[in-house]
Amino acid sequence: MLRIRDARAQDEAVWRNLWAGYTAFYETLVAEEVTAHTWARILDPASPIFCTLAEHDDLVVGFAICVLHEGTWSTQPVCYLEDLFVAPEQRGAGIGRAIINDLCQRGAEAGWAQLYWSTHRNNPGRKLYDEFTQADESVRYRLDVKLRPSDA
Repeated sequence: MLRIRDARAQDEAVWRNLWAGYTAFYETLVAEEVTAHTWARILDPASPIFCTLAEHDDLVVGFAICVLHEGTWSTQPVCYLEDLFVAPEQRGAGIGRAIINDLCQRGAEAGWAQLYWSTHRNNPGRKLYDEFTQADESVRYRLDVKLRPSDA
């Protein structure tokens, strides 16, 4: 049995285990204070960040972390699917598809204008993503913003 549900406070340990797998997949380290802050925002009902968990036979096997925000091209909110992860031993069982379908359903019910995400060019998950929509022509630029002495 597969079920998608919102994260709850008691899910922190299992989420952190999956989060560690996610960051390892992307070969990155996220500082503990950032991970703790992310979890706190997930649980904060006033935060635009939310997390859904996939349970398969009562075992949490995947998650999606999203940011719901306003946009400039629509009067309705848009949802950025920032992080999606399924435990490696559970891949191929339709869990990622179920997570995205759940987000589509939530969006339709809540009146979101759009659900969007980005991924690495060589991510094997693109096979699934292409079933939902084709990648667009966007190019992403990412700049870490830090106050430099000459800017002060």
